[in-house]
Amino acid sequence: MPRELYRNEEYKSILMKTLGDSPKLKIIDFFLDNPLFDFTKKEVIEALGMSKRTFYKHFPDLENYGIVVVSRKIGRAKLYKINLKHPLVEMLREYEKKMSLQIAEKESVVAVKS
Repeated sequence: MPRELYRNEEYKSILMKTLGDSPKLKIIDFFLDNPLFDFTKKEVIEALGMSKRTFYKHFPDLENYGIVVVSRKIGRAKLYKINLKHPLVEMLREYEKKMSLQIAEKESVVAVKS
């Protein structure tokens, strides 16, 4: 997975652009971008370029609230994925969809005027 996607300003998601880039939101955004896949904590840390200390400070809350859940275990390693049925996750996905439509609408109006 290319690290540039999560480290480069140019590729920031709508959530990150509009709600900020707090560590918790970065982790949630990563999982929202990859809803069909599961990841080890190490894979998430590496993809985000986040320090272990920062990650481990914020990740337990996401797990305790059920936003991110264990999807399976391979040996001693746990793999995690986003809980698509969690109310916050549902709201954030809907927000992303609405914001995308709004941005696309603005861009189409600008394109027509040009």
